[in-house]
Amino acid sequence: MAKKEASTENGFSFTRSASSNARNGLARIQTHTNTPEVCHDDSTPPVRAQTIHDLHSLQKKKSSAPSTPITSSSATSPFSTILEEERQRLQLQSISASLASLTRETGPKVVRGDPASKVVTHHHHDHHYITPTFDASDSALKFTHVLYNLSPAGKSINPLLRFSISEIGKELYEQAIKYEKGSFITATGALATLSGAKTGRSPRDKRVVKDESTEHDLWWGKGSPNIEMDEHTFLINRERAVDYLNSLEKVFVNDQFLNWDPEHRIKVRIVSARAYHSLFMHNMCIRPTPEELEEFGTPDFTIYNAGQFPCNRYTHHMTSSTSIDINIARKEMVILGTQYAGEMKKGLFSVMHYLMPKRNILSLHSGCNMGKNGDVALFFGLSGTGKTTLSTDHNRYLIGDDEHCWSENGVSNIEGGCYAKCVDLSREKEPDIWNAIKFGTVVENVVFDEHTREVDFSDKSVTENTRAAYPIEYIPNAKIPCVAPHPKNVILLACDAFGVLPPVSKLSLAQTMYHFISGYTALVAGTEDGIKEPQATFSACFGAAFIMMHPTKYAAMLAEKMQKHGATGWLVNTGWSGGRYGVGNRIKLAYTRKIIDAIHSGSLLNAEYTKTEVFGLEIPTAIEGVPSEILDPVNTWADKKAYQDTLMKLASLFKKNFNGFISYKIGTDQSLTEEILAAGPTL
Repeated sequence: MAKKEASTENGFSFTRSASSNARNGLARIQTHTNTPEVCHDDSTPPVRAQTIHDLHSLQKKKSSAPSTPITSSSATSPFSTILEEERQRLQLQSISASLASLTRETGPKVVRGDPASKVVTHHHHDHHYITPTFDASDSALKFTHVLYNLSPAGKSINPLLRFSISEIGKELYEQAIKYEKGSFITATGALATLSGAKTGRSPRDKRVVKDESTEHDLWWGKGSPNIEMDEHTFLINRERAVDYLNSLEKVFVNDQFLNWDPEHRIKVRIVSARAYHSLFMHNMCIRPTPEELEEFGTPDFTIYNAGQFPCNRYTHHMTSSTSIDINIARKEMVILGTQYAGEMKKGLFSVMHYLMPKRNILSLHSGCNMGKNGDVALFFGLSGTGKTTLSTDHNRYLIGDDEHCWSENGVSNIEGGCYAKCVDLSREKEPDIWNAIKFGTVVENVVFDEHTREVDFSDKSVTENTRAAYPIEYIPNAKIPCVAPHPKNVILLACDAFGVLPPVSKLSLAQTMYHFISGYTALVAGTEDGIKEPQATFSACFGAAFIMMHPTKYAAMLAEKMQKHGATGWLVNTGWSGGRYGVGNRIKLAYTRKIIDAIHSGSLLNAEYTKTEVFGLEIPTAIEGVPSEILDPVNTWADKKAYQDTLMKLASLFKKNFNGFISYKIGTDQSLTEEILAAGPTL
């Protein structure tokens, strides 16, 4: 029996029950008719290249061999203490256990170091690592070299300081440049790399094992991002991924943390085949200290990234050669058939959306920053809404740009880095992000000048979904550790392609819940397959592609915490004004920043307000630094009838979308209350 959960705040109640959508028979290849409609905030069409050579030629503006000088050095000491040997033995034993195949009781023999850079001496204590079963697989006869928790350069290199190419040690940069075609050092020192044919997530290929526990806990069916698979199919894919990794001469292993709150920290292990993936996760997860690594022990969750190897398309549930699979019970994730690094980041985010609510902690797809007086703001929004840009404010401390937890202790960042969109990036508009793209940063799928190595962020030859992954400390005003008090402002960002939402609206608690569950924005060109221009979309909780439970579960938790801590909800439109996309103009970033500043300062709480028709939104009559005429969108439309028609069209889309949540009962006899429904638009 599923457990019921209930939360009652401000006159509305929520409970929960199970739902399932079983699939029978062998899935047809390239068939998506049974796949639920899910939200994708960074999925992209395949690259236009027809061959690997074509893909590499897109990366550089001219075609000739790279001339980056590479040097190799080794500063390892021949001496080590017995304690250090024992610690390394336990680490390798743990990694070997992680790599254990279903057909072998133990994993491969694992040793440290790159086989290409030094001769490995197998000491007498190797037998403590593993007792191989030679009759199971030839891979049990070989050593797999483990490159464990490597840094971007050498141990003596500080990535925050200036560097010369000759100083780069024999770690992740050198591994990428030597062995991964398409990896280059840009003019600012960032590592440019290619993710292959997939330059965005593949949400229709992401699956979750449906078992006795998840059947009742998770959200299944129409609108859910959770596409089911059975345990047996997961183990088939796991075996394929592990065997591929075991067949390699070397693998990269990262042991890192999620969540800066030490009381709720999660230990994760990432096993991958590419230096690019290892550096990406080095940046995106929280980096342990040497002392924390000594006590790391068994991970809470493990990723097997065998993205260079495809899944078997004839395996049950598979619909392509790509599969991203999560097994909550086994605490494992398997990646096959895609090298896009964002799958690891967002896969772990999905896991946190399951683990944290179980601890009564709200997981959030949001940015977060804090003023010098301790006032905290959350920024919700999908890709292209300005979440990263607006939360990265040089006048405020950055807590994080994308993923957070709200617990009884306040807000904490889940990650140790930022993953910013790079398309059309400029020093003038986003100086902090621009300056963060330096040595240690990964820039994905960007185009650069072959000789100067200057990146052209406006060039979309490879993809529009170009990205930069950098440690959060690369932002000068980042608060380390990334924790903060309870938020005072909850800002919902919507890129309105219809041009009828006000630049800013103050929301009641019920309206906040309505718009949080709706998650309205626009899909911007390049973020989803087939989208050529912005289109209206609804993504529950402003991140439907990543949530595991029903949206009302997260909404109920958000309402409870906002009411308890006195937070105010705001709806901010970073999209169009004066007409829909193609007619009007996008609201200037400078105006949006003035609006956000007024929210932070508290001056908007004391402003005069009027109420709009249809949506019933409270909009201020004046904001310092913002033209008053744009605050009410009707004023900016020359064709008033067109405005009214477009407004009603958007309202009808909101109502149609919300019908899917009205019918969902979170329990045996209760659904969303009339209070939240009344907060929506009226037709």
